[in-house]
Amino acid sequence: MNILSKYASLVKFSHTVFAMPFALTGYVYALRSTGAAFEWLLLVEVVACMVLARNAAMGFNRWADRHIDAANPRTASREIPAGVVSARAALWFVVLNAALFIGVAAAINRLTLALSPVALMVILGYSYTKRFTAWSHVVLGMGLAIAPVGAYIAVTGTVALAPIVLAALVMTWVAGFDIIYARQDAEHDRAHGLHSVPARFKGRGASVISVLLHLVTVYAVVIFGLYTSRGGLYWVGAGVFVALLVLQHSSRRLAFDWVNGAASFAFAAGAIADLIA
Repeated sequence: MNILSKYASLVKFSHTVFAMPFALTGYVYALRSTGAAFEWLLLVEVVACMVLARNAAMGFNRWADRHIDAANPRTASREIPAGVVSARAALWFVVLNAALFIGVAAAINRLTLALSPVALMVILGYSYTKRFTAWSHVVLGMGLAIAPVGAYIAVTGTVALAPIVLAALVMTWVAGFDIIYARQDAEHDRAHGLHSVPARFKGRGASVISVLLHLVTVYAVVIFGLYTSRGGLYWVGAGVFVALLVLQHSSRRLAFDWVNGAASFAFAAGAIADLIA
């Protein structure tokens, strides 16, 4: 395994697809709502910020959880406990990505620079929340929800209602599906003093909370569409997104990566196509 493959596996680079489409939706909405001119450099900077921030967050999570992962049979084969990537190397990887993230944010505008340390506090701080609160899933959702707001700020230098609604959509969507994902570790978490919604509320309670979060997601989908949609393309993508949410709750055999990646892509494809049509 070459060095790029090692670090891509460490941070599960393929999971970037969860938040990236929403960042691009926020970016395109900013262009259309303000009449700003499209700039390739700015788009590259937005994508770079998204990737660098996620690399830092996921790398730090793997570093912070290395002993927890080693004690869990499901995660013992991850790169740090398995010795594929050393803890020291992983931490340097985090520092490098965090520094580059701030540097790119500084090149965009003053507000993105000012908010970049706040973003890092949220996405890095998430890694420790499982030690003291069952609601770490919501913090994870907050971390990914930064993406569409950050993309909007990159274009406009301001904050507006629509990207905040989009952020609420992402936060509740991620928190809801992370609760579903965390059910597989509920017994291990309870035995080792770790906190999660499934560990605290058990199977039925966790399922109810996940459904409630996703009902808020659907509400945000409708509000964002009513506020921004110019035609039917948005509602096609939104419909596929909601259908995949329902499917995820109705079957435990679905591939976690596939269904959430497809949901994110479907929503963004519909929203972006609607905005540029």
